[in-house]
Amino acid sequence: MRKFRLNRTAQTTLEYAILIGVIAAALVAMQIYVKRGYQGKLKSGADSMGQQFSPELTTYTYDTDSLSNTQEAINIGTTTTTIHNQWSNRSGSEAVENLETENLFK
Repeated sequence: MRKFRLNRTAQTTLEYAILIGVIAAALVAMQIYVKRGYQGKLKSGADSMGQQFSPELTTYTYDTDSLSNTQEAINIGTTTTTIHNQWSNRSGSEAVENLETENLFK
């Protein structure tokens, strides 16, 4: 009776090993499809952000205002600059034309 139980345990272990092997093979086979799905989702997200920057087709107008209050102290061979306060403000607009026309410039 004990011998039969030992054979049954070995059979169960072998069945689990085969099951794990089949699952691993299925995951390896599905890897390409999961990768393609992820890349498609990433591209869809990037496309939904709007048009991309194009040097030939992007026009922009910005106004920049800045102010800084600095103090320089010059000692023998050493210059020390201290910035007390500094700010910058940038406002404007940017527009990207139709990207399909970009190929006409090349």
